Amino acid sequence: MSALSSLKILDFSTLLPGPFGTLMLADLGAQVLRIESPARPELSRELGAKDGDSSYLHRYINRSKRSLSLNLKKPESIRIIKRLIRDYDIVVEQFRPGIMDKLGLGYDALKAVNPRLIYCSLTGYGQSGPYRDRAGHDNNYLAIAGVQDHSRRKGQAPVPAGTQIADLAGGSLHLVAGLLAAVIHRSEAGKGQYIDISMTDAAFTLNAVSASSCLGAGIEAGPEQELLNGGQFYDYYETSDGRYFSVGSLEPKFRQALCAALDRPDLVESAFSSDPEQQVEFKREIAGYFKSKSYAECLLLFKSIDACVEPVLTLSEACEHEQLHARKMIVEVDGIRQVGCAVKMSESPAQFLFKGCAVGQHNGILVTEFGFGEDQMEQFTKAGVFTA
Repeated sequence: MSALSSLKILDFSTLLPGPFGTLMLADLGAQVLRIESPARPELSRELGAKDGDSSYLHRYINRSKRSLSLNLKKPESIRIIKRLIRDYDIVVEQFRPGIMDKLGLGYDALKAVNPRLIYCSLTGYGQSGPYRDRAGHDNNYLAIAGVQDHSRRKGQAPVPAGTQIADLAGGSLHLVAGLLAAVIHRSEAGKGQYIDISMTDAAFTLNAVSASSCLGAGIEAGPEQELLNGGQFYDYYETSDGRYFSVGSLEPKFRQALCAALDRPDLVESAFSSDPEQQVEFKREIAGYFKSKSYAECLLLFKSIDACVEPVLTLSEACEHEQLHARKMIVEVDGIRQVGCAVKMSESPAQFLFKGCAVGQHNGILVTEFGFGEDQMEQFTKAGVFTA
């Protein structure tokens, strides 16, 4: 039995943060039914390389989720949702604040149908505050949350991250944690609740180290001024052929191992110095060493040395890395290689049922699972419930 097989989720979310969160839940067994607009196919179907009529991104983040196409501007669609909500008692939505209320699908309207409803809204800035109606994207949320300014080089602009930090590490993971907490609360208290997740709030919490010092001691976190943002030797170093290595030898035994690997035992003293000038000199020596060696030479050297030194892999290299394969982080679903599930459970392992599917591919479940008759389905079709 899957860990979350008792959870039944109606997923109205689009793009990346909501779908990535419900992907985690689906991998762990939750029954996720996506409510998709027949008029506006989701943008994630168009992003990146394509597999037929959808992108590989869509096939991945919406795997194991069924799809029901409903025109939410039709009153019949609202009636269908209210029927489904008796069984699918968790809602995830990602519209601008107030949109679901206007559609007649807000928390209060659906809670009246099912008091045990757990309803999660995921937005850029949350349901309250002066920015509640403001549009935004991942880089905007990171900028407002203070993450970007101290995550850059001195005198240089912030660099766009290769992955969506506020969306995924922020919004998606907080959505999953909040939703599961609400499920536990419901099992104990017997009632559901409303969850308001802001991607900006979530990104702000990722400033765990820097914000603690800023709020507690008034110390500003500037670029390349701290232990973990390039202020000391914890950094990335270029090889002679333009590749990079990460050096994170923070603990004494790892710094000693680093100096030994560089064949520079004389650096041990400066490695442990609190003198800023000696710290700069230590970093310069590390940089000089890597710059004098090729990527292959460094790879061979540090392969057998436990000093918290690892190569900066390209994405294709990471996809073939022995550690990720050993952890089964590359899986095959319907003939497509995809990223696996990072939650490893001994008794209820993740399941990958099928790749992300076509809009409305499972409309038939209204008859087979929810008791709608064929005549009703015909009426819905004529009314434009399933089409634009």
